[in-house]
Amino acid sequence: MKVLIVGSGGREHAIAWSVAKSPKVDKIYCAPGNAGISEYAECVSIGAMEFEKLADFAEEKAIDLTIIGMDDPLVGGVVDVFEARGLKVFGPRKNAAILEGSKAFSKDLMKKYNIPTAAYENFDDPEKALEYLRTKAKFPIVLKADGLALGKGVLICNTLGEAEEGVKEIMEDKKFGSAGNTMVIEEFMTGREVSVLSYVDGKTIKTMTSAQDHKRAMDGDKGLNTGGMGTFSPSPFYTEEVDAFCQKYIYQPTVDAMAAEGRPFVGIIFFGLMLTQDGPKVLEYNARFGDPEAQVVLPRMKNDIIEVMEACINGTLDQVDLQFEDNAAVCVVLASEGYPVKYEKGIPMYGFENFKDKEGYYCFHAGTKFQDGQIVTNGGRVLGITAKGSDLKEARKKAYEATEWITFANKYMRHDIGKAIDEA
Repeated sequence: MKVLIVGSGGREHAIAWSVAKSPKVDKIYCAPGNAGISEYAECVSIGAMEFEKLADFAEEKAIDLTIIGMDDPLVGGVVDVFEARGLKVFGPRKNAAILEGSKAFSKDLMKKYNIPTAAYENFDDPEKALEYLRTKAKFPIVLKADGLALGKGVLICNTLGEAEEGVKEIMEDKKFGSAGNTMVIEEFMTGREVSVLSYVDGKTIKTMTSAQDHKRAMDGDKGLNTGGMGTFSPSPFYTEEVDAFCQKYIYQPTVDAMAAEGRPFVGIIFFGLMLTQDGPKVLEYNARFGDPEAQVVLPRMKNDIIEVMEACINGTLDQVDLQFEDNAAVCVVLASEGYPVKYEKGIPMYGFENFKDKEGYYCFHAGTKFQDGQIVTNGGRVLGITAKGSDLKEARKKAYEATEWITFANKYMRHDIGKAIDEA
């Protein structure tokens, strides 16, 4: 088979690594890709939002399967463009990707189908949002830009003053662009956060092993929200009891709700969960693999990723026995100093050869490129250093050891990824 992967981040590198292991595949392309992905794939300079060019390329190269890694093209309808041309593609159509594309849509869906989530109100008028905050809100409270905002469009406000400033940022100053045309105000939930990824074929859902992400930029969960500074899998807080509850009241009901709405979901649903005192509740849905969650979940998956994706497309997922290794993985993100605000790009990096032939160690590229034959930084989150171990403590120790193998001038990372496992 020939496979095309769309995207350029650490998630797409993890997907490319998985696809390269499949005996069914003999050629991989990635658009636009990055320096790390080029080890497995031929990178082509077509942007993820250039749908017609991507489809032209898939036709020209007789691609057997295209995998869409990123959220923007999915929400924009790339799958519909491919399907209209009779091209095989993995990911939800535009009318199903709205599950991630609009927080207001997903909150309304959960309310309608009694899927447990935080209480909320949707607003498209900043004055009405302010009035609600001044008269009815309990603090702390959460403000969410409705659309896609690179994982950063969520503000937790402890006081009315902070909330008023948040409304200004999201709805008036448009800090997150058109994502802030509508805003969700929801109650603040407390508890452990857990991520569960799943494969879906429109009717059947098969969940993957759990993971836990660290969103804040600095140690101790301080600083600004980022796209994710590291993650670990499995989560010790995701017990069999929690899983049984979620399968019954969250996972299957979500798939059934989308089908009932005439929006059958085929692809990956990422469930962001909060384990509250009143039981698990949905924080958010994503319509694709998480990044960096993919970097700890895929290395633990035993199945051939191509077989699972084809089963999703063909509606035969119920016949797949999805299996994961009985071990653990930790990913520590190496970022550029100053991320997520301001940082330099184009800085040379060294030490990649240290990962060669090292069983259970992975260096997933997120923001890298080749410049004059040298790999340089090309983003805020640069690399995801992942290691597997027999348990979480061993995996964490190995991952942090491996972060020392790579050097670059403005290298920055958190030093407490997976710290929660000490409290489990």
